[in-house]
Amino acid sequence: MKISFAFTLITALALCVSQVSGAEKKNVEANKLAREGAEAAKNQDWDKAVELLRKATAMDHKYADELAAVYQRRGYADASEQSYQDAITEYSEALKLTPQDVRIYEQRAAVEMKINDYDKALTDYSEIIKLKPNEVRYYNYRAYIYELKNDSTNSMTDTEKVLKLDPNNKDAKARKQRLDQKQAANVSVTPPPSTPKPKASPQGKKRP
Repeated sequence: MKISFAFTLITALALCVSQVSGAEKKNVEANKLAREGAEAAKNQDWDKAVELLRKATAMDHKYADELAAVYQRRGYADASEQSYQDAITEYSEALKLTPQDVRIYEQRAAVEMKINDYDKALTDYSEIIKLKPNEVRYYNYRAYIYELKNDSTNSMTDTEKVLKLDPNNKDAKARKQRLDQKQAANVSVTPPPSTPKPKASPQGKKRP
């Protein structure tokens, strides 16, 4: 019994050591790939950087932030070259890895504004506001986009939110004035009801 127990214990320990050794080897490889990916990114070799960091992240998820940063930088490079759809794709990939990163939403929204995709820009700013509900500038940006879309109601709602947070905000005050003037111009004066014409009296019958 003692020999059998000792053999089982030795086997279990050997298996644990083997697993630990394998995990350490995997971590070393992931670290090596991540370093090479970072070097490629430094040289702006985005494709190589993404490929290496993808492999590193697959081995160890702690490198996800670095991979997201490379997607973000490649997106910025695409936007600088006016490859707007490619930039949007890169920012979207980055957000899959770091969905709480407000800055990436901002960058994607800026590109969407470049191609007049106001609806998607609105969606991005709405996501940002969920993450940063008391940040004045994001309400201001969204109000501006609503104004561009001629959605005065939502633009005014966001504008009033800005003024509640920052009563002296110049952009919001100017927008509120514009929206008020627009609303006043659209109000038409209701014409008075027309007076009904009196019915003609029936002619009297002639006497024979």
